[in-house]
Amino acid sequence: MGEVAIMHSETQHFGPQIPKDAVSKGNEIEAVGSYCQKENKEWVLTELTTDHVKATKTLEKGFMEYGCQHYRRRCSIRAPCCNEVFGCRHCHNEAKNNIHVDRIHRHDIPRHQVKQVICSLCGTEQEVRQVCINCGVCMGRYFCETCKLFDDDMSKKQYHCNGCGICRIGGRENFFHCDKCGCCYSILLKNSHPCVEGAMHHDCPVCFEYLFESRYDVTVMPCGHTIHKHCLEEMRQHYQYACPLCSKSVCDMSKVWEKFDMEIAATPMPDPYQKKMVRILCNDCGKTSNVQFHVVAQKCPNCKSYNTRQTRG
Repeated sequence: MGEVAIMHSETQHFGPQIPKDAVSKGNEIEAVGSYCQKENKEWVLTELTTDHVKATKTLEKGFMEYGCQHYRRRCSIRAPCCNEVFGCRHCHNEAKNNIHVDRIHRHDIPRHQVKQVICSLCGTEQEVRQVCINCGVCMGRYFCETCKLFDDDMSKKQYHCNGCGICRIGGRENFFHCDKCGCCYSILLKNSHPCVEGAMHHDCPVCFEYLFESRYDVTVMPCGHTIHKHCLEEMRQHYQYACPLCSKSVCDMSKVWEKFDMEIAATPMPDPYQKKMVRILCNDCGKTSNVQFHVVAQKCPNCKSYNTRQTRG
């Protein structure tokens, strides 16, 4: 800003010059302004700089000091559904869907219908806006007027996705919206993920939380179905390697199938079962086949997978 002031000071001035130390004297600048004419461009810029500093201090007051367990923000919301005040929509949903609440009274907040917010610093209730109309504080550095979302923690890299119709985190540059799946995926999956219509518009097949609005990381399985990342990890800890929805393998199982081959080779069936044939359906490739029965497992002759089920004996 100093260079800008010097540039303007080279133009014609009207009235007395501002002392060189005026800018550094803080409150004394106002006294200088009392006899400086408005046409003096250098003074006008100095005055704007001072006002900007004051405005910034007001806007940043209470930054990261307020909020709930879900967001750092300087306001709470009034729920349009029950007219009660909550820290955020998640606070509302957790309270109103609690096991102690009568089932007929349980409900989620319609986030896009929130109309009133309450400033955490001065307590003023007002229509949804980023800056408090009373004390001038910024109620959230990140603000989405569509989702009525306020958040001071910008490290989440929030962005609003028009395709999803809601705000997401992780940075717009790291995600893309798939119109067929109806959701945002990592840019790493842009040319490789299998499209499943409405892939995230359903509950997690493990914990049954609605995935589209979940705050937890969601991953795409090879079959195209979606699941919470931590739920998938929990499945693996319990040696469950098939999609809970379609039963396809969720990872490369070739090493496991090799062990099955060894186990079956070391476990010959008794004579009465040597020629017993069964019909199987492969969960991985979808092919049906007639194969020799074995008590350990039946192998798909098409894709060599043991992820099969017997359909006829």
